[in-house]
Amino acid sequence: MTDEWGRVAVLSDIHGVLPALEAVLAEPEVAAADRVVLTGDITAGPQPAEVLDLLRAQGERVLWVAGNADRELVEYRRGKRSDIPDPIGPFAASALREEQVDFLEGLPATRTLTVRGLGPVLFCHATPRDDEEVVLVDSRPARWREVFEGLDEKVRTVVCGHTHMPYVRLAQGRLVVNPGSVGMPYGRAGAHWCLLGPGTDLRVTPYDVPAAVARLVAECRYPGIAEWADTYLHARVTDTQALEAFGPRDGRR
Repeated sequence: MTDEWGRVAVLSDIHGVLPALEAVLAEPEVAAADRVVLTGDITAGPQPAEVLDLLRAQGERVLWVAGNADRELVEYRRGKRSDIPDPIGPFAASALREEQVDFLEGLPATRTLTVRGLGPVLFCHATPRDDEEVVLVDSRPARWREVFEGLDEKVRTVVCGHTHMPYVRLAQGRLVVNPGSVGMPYGRAGAHWCLLGPGTDLRVTPYDVPAAVARLVAECRYPGIAEWADTYLHARVTDTQALEAFGPRDGRR
């Protein structure tokens, strides 16, 4: 018999930002959730080892999905690539302990859980078939049909991350949920996440961003940490800018 979970907290795109993760894990409803699902891009940021340690300390209630940035860090450490598109990527890769690289290498690309009120829910990073494919809140119907091709008809809810902007929409008869980003939000500051079961509830946890920026500057040895932290923790990349940048990857002119 398949286990059905009542409440599932979804955290995506933490990107190695420990203060943001700590704020979300302190939320009573996250602490009380039956399961916490991570939908990838967990480590590519200023404090990757510390973020992994904290999450792994939560035990078996945390379920993991790899993102493209996690894969890139592993490939870099394994000598399978000589660079990473994200400038902070090589720093993050070098900051991981060898056993942490082994752990990331073993993470699945997708997971499916049965959630009360939603039935079978597929969790992925970008899309069910690819860890860096882009779909957006306003992606056209033909695009969603292409992305969902071959997906089990029993799966009526798909949870994805990757684009750092939260939304809930119907596409091809399926509910699509993006919780947004815990550590690198676009458009609005705060640590974004989602609570599932029996419905879908997008959440944002406010925290002391100036203090978090100062902490990262003090604790992280990445040469560009001050600018990185100021840009991403303050969400200085707007949703409009992000949508324009992602548009060509969604097949738009």
